[in-house]
Amino acid sequence: MDEVNAKRAKFALIYMAVIMSVVFSIWNVLLNNFAFEKVEFTGSDMGDLQSFRELPGFLAFTAVFVLLFMREQTLAIFALFLLSVGVLATGYFPTKVGLIATTLVMSIGFHYFETINTSLTLQWLSKEEAPSFLGKVIGYSSLAGLIAYGAVWLATAVLKLDYVVIYSTTGVIGIAMVIHLWKIFPNIEGLILQRKNLFLKKKYSVYYVLTFLKGARRQIFMVFAAFLLVEKFDYTLAEVTTLYLINKGANIVIAPLIGKIIEKIGERRALTFEYIGLIGVFIGYALVDDAMIAASLYILDHLFFAMAIAIKTYFQKIADTEDMAATASVSFTIDHIASVIIPVTFGIIWMYNPAIVFYAGAGFAALSLIASNLIPAAPGPGNEFVWSYKKQVV
Repeated sequence: MDEVNAKRAKFALIYMAVIMSVVFSIWNVLLNNFAFEKVEFTGSDMGDLQSFRELPGFLAFTAVFVLLFMREQTLAIFALFLLSVGVLATGYFPTKVGLIATTLVMSIGFHYFETINTSLTLQWLSKEEAPSFLGKVIGYSSLAGLIAYGAVWLATAVLKLDYVVIYSTTGVIGIAMVIHLWKIFPNIEGLILQRKNLFLKKKYSVYYVLTFLKGARRQIFMVFAAFLLVEKFDYTLAEVTTLYLINKGANIVIAPLIGKIIEKIGERRALTFEYIGLIGVFIGYALVDDAMIAASLYILDHLFFAMAIAIKTYFQKIADTEDMAATASVSFTIDHIASVIIPVTFGIIWMYNPAIVFYAGAGFAALSLIASNLIPAAPGPGNEFVWSYKKQVV
């Protein structure tokens, strides 16, 4: 890719990340209170909703077939449009069936975008600059999310706007930004021709395992950690939004630093640190009885997830370039095997004993720690995981 296209590609990646952050962040920060107050959800209902939300992620492998008749960049832009439409419609259907339906529309856009965005990112960036740039992207998207959460706080705490107004406005803004993105970046050259079939490769085994476990942990965090704050500690929408503001504000500074740290210490050490920390966080969730400590755990949990950059850069280092799109599609499906099952089953467990849900999260983090230490100190083609050679390559 020439210098001009490289600059355009980086700007496009940042712009797409900003759109995603603004639209999805507002949908997400309102969700628990909207479901609890307007739709009268229980923990089990929330588990049902989240399982339906993750179903398009489970079917993300179909993205590779869409690419038979649509360019990757075009599909990414269309997915952002679909995401915005789903968010726009959310407030108009305050029933369980209605919320599930609008969530499915939003989720199809979300997961197709995340799938294709991963492929575009790993193709458009060099291996040397990927960790730092991915950290910067998280920083920019966090800034956008911070502004979005500030707007939510203003809309709810000061202006006292109804959910339908906030969701509608968010969707309209998202659609406008997508149209602008499409007009200024109609085509960026420099992509490698991708394989248009599905496959699994032995050399990506550790990546598959880490992806599966990440999906399991993420569901416990997204579904049950936030719901814990609302149900057990009676956090209001304004208070939940404040926590999201803190998370985004911290990521603006910390995420770019994490990218540089990964470049310096490598993926294996970075992921080891993350998973040790997450084990402690999930055990903390299970035992916590203080609202402030619970909030602190929630913030710490969110920050640890920024280190998942290392999973992407590990894959980039070991992958064949023409495998990016298909493997991104397959990996999202692997990620969502657990994501489809966990919300429903753990929602039932939640009704019996919420602590068990978080102890299971600690177990997933422990398994992730074991898997992360199969990554070589210097991963690359022919050196994909530790047992590939009798002697570790350093």
